[in-house]
Amino acid sequence: MTISRLLTGARVRLTPLNGYDVTTLARWQFDNEYLRMLGAEPAMPRNEQQVSDWMREGQRGRDNFLFGIRTLHDDNLIGFVELGEVLWPHRSSWLAIGIGEIDQRGQGYGSEALSLVLDFAFRELNLHRVQLTVFSYNTAAIGLYEKLGFTREGAYREFLERDGQRHDMLLYGILRREWAVR
Repeated sequence: MTISRLLTGARVRLTPLNGYDVTTLARWQFDNEYLRMLGAEPAMPRNEQQVSDWMREGQRGRDNFLFGIRTLHDDNLIGFVELGEVLWPHRSSWLAIGIGEIDQRGQGYGSEALSLVLDFAFRELNLHRVQLTVFSYNTAAIGLYEKLGFTREGAYREFLERDGQRHDMLLYGILRREWAVR
């Protein structure tokens, strides 16, 4: 892998987010399904200022790496991926991903973006571990994480309630050596 291809795959590339992206990111805030897959808080849209603040915070410091996911064929922003809360002494990080464009979900873009960010995490940042949480009802994401080599490590049982039903929040992790042999 050459350095110039570090954050570029066959169909997507990872880029910094910029001020022009705020409108797109804010539009995704009106998609309840998107919001309910990303977080446990109530599905409440954020305005452009709140999104801009989140974006700036995710790009501040050396412990967070926030990227936009863009398609190569038209350079459209379709999602984001973040390595956050890096604990440098332990070389571990949390991972989050969201595909905001409804018609781009289930097309393999998330898989490619995760592969790129994991290469970045293990090869460029020299991390040892990347972890994430996912809600038990997000079966598409669970299948993707397991396909990429993540191991289910535990569950926060009945962590949240949605539409009158309790759901677990699952903890997944992948180690550098596991990624290297995939």
